[in-house]
Amino acid sequence: MPPQFIYFDLGKVLLDFSGERMFRQIAEVAGIEPAAVQEAVFRTGLQEQYEAGQITGPQFYEIFCQETGTRADYQALRRAGSDIFELNCSIVPVVSQLHRTGHRLGILSNTCESHWEHCLAHYSILELFSVHALSFRIKSAKPDGAIFRAAAEMAGVEPQDIFYTDDLPQHVEGARAVGFDAVQYTSTPQLVADLRAREVDFNY
Repeated sequence: MPPQFIYFDLGKVLLDFSGERMFRQIAEVAGIEPAAVQEAVFRTGLQEQYEAGQITGPQFYEIFCQETGTRADYQALRRAGSDIFELNCSIVPVVSQLHRTGHRLGILSNTCESHWEHCLAHYSILELFSVHALSFRIKSAKPDGAIFRAAAEMAGVEPQDIFYTDDLPQHVEGARAVGFDAVQYTSTPQLVADLRAREVDFNY
């Protein structure tokens, strides 16, 4: 039987993004080196806390300022850290046809509030997804099983009735451990082949 619900990862599947661009842009706003941004945001676990909903945007800002000894404009820093995405154009017609033929679609992603709000405002393809299972809202991040169980509840179907694609193997394994039919996203042609192998009917 074809899946009853299809979840897509956001980063590196629907949208590409650049961590180096984020470090560079934040560094320009804060007046420090990109390496110092990387240290403050990732090596301290700050970004992970933000994506897991453990801290808010303003709390992220305050901790970042403390770690770097800076105090850049909050909104400028937020824009610099969020304007790092590019649309994966190859996947747009696939998503569009899945939506047009009535398949229920959702986004299942480790992301933070500022990144999600930026993407929602700039990429209309996200309007085609009816369910948004986001780590900062669920307060659990992939590959932890809790986010996948919450995503299944949000979709209103059993885990085994969900197809999911993610670029990271550990996230695919986390989804499979909960019962999802999950595959690693390597290219859009491979994703189409994976969907057709599961008898998903769409005009592509």
